[in-house]
Amino acid sequence: DITSYKLVSHTGVPYYNIVGKPQILKEIDLESIIKKHTKDIKPYKQKPYKKGLGFDTLTYSDVHIGMDTDKYKNSMYPIKWNREEALKSCDIMIQKTLDNKQNDMLVVDELGDLLDGFDAKTTRGGHELPQNMTNEEAFDCALEFKIRLFEGLISHYKYVQFNNICNDNHAGSFGYMVNAAFKQIKAGYDITNYRQFINHYFINDVCFVITHGKDDKTLKFGFKPQLDPKTIEKIDQYCKHNGIYNRSKRIIFKKGDSHQTLFNMCGSDDFDYYNYPALSPSSQWVQNNFKKGRTGFVLESFDGIESTIKTIFIN
Repeated sequence: DITSYKLVSHTGVPYYNIVGKPQILKEIDLESIIKKHTKDIKPYKQKPYKKGLGFDTLTYSDVHIGMDTDKYKNSMYPIKWNREEALKSCDIMIQKTLDNKQNDMLVVDELGDLLDGFDAKTTRGGHELPQNMTNEEAFDCALEFKIRLFEGLISHYKYVQFNNICNDNHAGSFGYMVNAAFKQIKAGYDITNYRQFINHYFINDVCFVITHGKDDKTLKFGFKPQLDPKTIEKIDQYCKHNGIYNRSKRIIFKKGDSHQTLFNMCGSDDFDYYNYPALSPSSQWVQNNFKKGRTGFVLESFDGIESTIKTIFIN
């Protein structure tokens, strides 16, 4: 199970830095968890939605299920974030989405970091994380969160599409496993789990380019909240490579990760640059290095390429 090893000899005492394959499947009883959420499931095929009509979107990010904001009992802002609070936030999202319903089609974008980590570490394995759930508890809670959101929304729209980012710096493969189980349980519905760092999809004349903002392996520094020339060039190259400019009248780049709400519609002439808030509260590290922050999600309504934005803050 060892993938690489390296002798580190410049220290006082030489040692080997050994990297092994994560043993997720051996530790988590996935079968029993999934069976718990698959009661009375019947085969289903969602009917297609007529193109050209308006649609609503719900976008949330950085749920960080399993994160403990006050593990050492000395946090500046000891906000509770456990299963109960995560599901309570899910219920708020459901209710606010229905309260603001404008169209019969809904697109739900989850922009990554659904879980806080695996074995109390980030996807790269080197960053320790204070957590309040075991791997199995976090998996179970995250899957319950996804299904609860689905069940609360699906009967109120003629068509619902779910897009899940599964390449990020906290959840990584663990988040993909939750979303893969979610897709399997809700087979027949429009659910896409994206594994690339940057992805895109089209609805009518609008192209949504979606990412978490950081990836699971290569990026030490991801997309910043503020749009800069380097970021513009990277997004521009992605759009050109995928022929997006020729196929859409409006392009919206959507990211999470920064735990900030910022919608930039004039930094580029070619696309909008949207940062979405975190649904979870700030970790103790973020609290101490930056500030308490605000949690929330975003609702948008589209009529052609025109749209309205409504940010819902919870805390």
